[in-house]
Amino acid sequence: MRILHTMLRVGDLDRSVRFYTEVLGMKLLRTTDRPEQKYKLAFVGYDSEERSAVLELTYNYGVGRYELGGAFGHVAIEVDDLRKTCDAVRTKGGKVTREPGPVKGGTSMIAFVEDPDGYKIEFIERRA
Repeated sequence: MRILHTMLRVGDLDRSVRFYTEVLGMKLLRTTDRPEQKYKLAFVGYDSEERSAVLELTYNYGVGRYELGGAFGHVAIEVDDLRKTCDAVRTKGGKVTREPGPVKGGTSMIAFVEDPDGYKIEFIERRA
């Protein structure tokens, strides 16, 4: 068994695809439009679905915003250089919500950014 994808409901599919591809550097892997069922999907990731877990971005026709709820936490992405990655996000118009630094009570270096719908993305710096 393996994790295939995590689904996030988004209020504007094009805006979200731009964020994940242009700001976070993922690839758009595939899209699906189901007008009869009133939803569109976009799958994004750093590698193919056969080799890596990906994100499924789901837009339900006519829904521009969701309450994020208290149960969902974040999506974590490993990065080589935490400060450089956060600077690149800011340069591309992204929002850094927690500056790079050690995790509370530990030594892992982390930072958080927020996607256009308010989902938290944690960057964890790869250890040498």
